[in-house]
This record gives sequence, structure tokens and C-alpha cells, in this order.
Amino acid sequence: QVQLVESGGALVQPGGSLRLSCAASGSTFSFNGGGWLRQRPGNEREAVALILNNGATSYADSVNGRFTVTRDNAKKTIDLQMSSLTAEDTAVYYCNAHYGGTKYWGQGTKVTVSS
Repeated sequence: QVQLVESGGALVQPGGSLRLSCAASGSTFSFNGGGWLRQRPGNEREAVALILNNGATSYADSVNGRFTVTRDNAKKTIDLQMSSLTAEDTAVYYCNAHYGGTKYWGQGTKVTVSS
């Protein structure tokens, strides 16, 4: 079993930046990839940023150039650096990760972009 715990969600002003972190614990062997998804109010969950075990990344068009996903293998974290935030980025952000063929999810962390 793997546990994922997100942190970093907060209220931030438009144009601001925020860094989310997802820490993994437990049987963290054979990382195959992971990333961040979000669920905006009234919308379905959508992929935001993904990172593979080889470090390759991909981003949703809506965040490309503003968000950066990174992984620290030693700390077993997947971070999401977000900048130039707008109200459209308001959502609950979820981390997921694949270990040994099983997908795990965190509980989510709320990001609110508002003045």
C-alpha cells in the first residue's frame, strides 16, 4: 500500500503563485508515473500535469507555461509549481501516482484564487 498526502493548498490572489506537494509513503517501489489532477466547481476531474518515471512531463493546455510538475525521487514527492494563477484555477487538486501497476490517490488540497 502507498499513501499520498497533498499539502500547500491555500487562498491566493490572482496573478500569484503557489506550490503544491504530494508526499508518498509506504510501499513506494516501482514508480511508473503520476501527477496532478483538479476538480473545479461544477466540473469533472481533469488532468493538469503528469510526470513519468523517466522525467518526461505533459500538461493540460490551460496550464502549459504556467505550471511545472517535478518529482524528487529521494523525498518521494511530486510537486506542482503554479504561477500566474487565475480564478479559473480554483479547484481541489489531487495527486495520483502509479506504483507497481496500482494507482493511488491523495485526499486533495483546495486552491482558491480570489482577491
